[in-house]
Order: sequence, then structure tokens, then C-alpha cells
Amino acid sequence: MIVAVHQPQYLPWIGYFHKIDTADVFVLLDNVQFKKNEWQNRNKIKTAQGWQWLTVPVLYKYSQLITEVPINNRVNWQHKQRQAILSNYKKAPYYDLLEPFFEEIFSSSWQIISQLNIEVVTRLTEILGIDTPIYVASELGEFPGHPDERLIAIAERLGAETYLAGAGGREYMDLRKYDKAGITVMFQDFRHPVYDQLFGEFEPFMSVIDLIFNCGDESLRILRGDT
Repeated sequence: MIVAVHQPQYLPWIGYFHKIDTADVFVLLDNVQFKKNEWQNRNKIKTAQGWQWLTVPVLYKYSQLITEVPINNRVNWQHKQRQAILSNYKKAPYYDLLEPFFEEIFSSSWQIISQLNIEVVTRLTEILGIDTPIYVASELGEFPGHPDERLIAIAERLGAETYLAGAGGREYMDLRKYDKAGITVMFQDFRHPVYDQLFGEFEPFMSVIDLIFNCGDESLRILRGDT
């Protein structure tokens, strides 16, 4: 069994869902430190002027875990994002496919960023048609603080023999630890697809919603590289 582990992100890019699809089981690592100015509270969409951020404002204090970071609801972020998506994707071929999803996201009261991201990732996985079971790390129990030891422990907890790492993992993972624990490490092999987008020249590394708005039911086939 192959397990993949990743922090819950907001409206993640295509490669994130390729990782979920490749694994037999996926774990949302919500009980680690929040990373400011990365992907846990923002992602990119394409516009006529290029890409722009969709950002969920947070009230982060240094060293807080993702599960501890509150959303700053004094900022009307839901209205701003609703308008941005309407302005930039209303003419997309499959706009209606994500309309119920965003109605839920933008009309609900979210207090903690991890809660929002877990719902976002879970729902988008379902919309794409990916059936990989998703677990939340904080609900699985306690794990070691060391990154490699934590991942090994998660794999062991779920009975997985293989850990699926991102391609960048080669630079920082201590593969000897996994080998000693009897865990095989495989690295994600993802090649970004090119698909039809609005607004001219193709822009890679957008949120997966860009793919879904433009390609609808074909999104999973494109994500998998099936041509």
C-alpha cells in the first residue's frame, strides 16, 4: 500500500491532486507548524492580466500549528474571492460544475484554516473523481516531531509499505531511516499538462480549479496525463 502525506493547502495546484490520485491512502498533515507566505492559505488563479492570488487572511503567531491558526474574518475575504472567481471564470465552459462547491465555501463560517483546507481538499478530490481515502493526521494520534520519523510512523500506523514523496524530497529526506524501517520511498513523477485555458497563452501551476473550470469531466484524465 502506498501512502502520501501533505499539509492541507487552500485550493491546491494540479500536482497536489496527482499525488492524492497516485497514492492508495492520503494523509492531511494538519498538526505541524504553519508556513507563512506559502500555500496553506492562498493559491493562484488565471486572469486576463496574468495570475493573481486568492488569499485567506489569517491571524498567525510564530510557531502555531496549522490546527491553531485562526482565519481573520474581519476581512471580507469570501466576498472578494467570490467576485474574483465570477469575474475570471464565469465564461469558462464548466463554470457551473464548481458553483455549488464555492457556494458552500463562501457562505459558511470558517474559524480555523485547517478546517477550511480539509474541506476544500476533500471536496475537490470528490469533484475530480479521485477515490483515494483521506485521513487527517491529528485524528490518527501522536507522532514523532522529526519529519522523517513522523512520516515513517504514519506509514506504519496505516500499514503502508511505500511512502510517496514529492520530487523535491530527494534533497532533504534521510532515505536510510526509511530503509531501516522497511518503508520503500518512491518519488512523484508529475509532468504538468497543457490544457485549454481562458485568456490566451497557457499559464502553469494554477489552482486545480482552473483545470476544472476549463475542462470539467476531462480534468482527471488530463491530470493523469492520459492523452
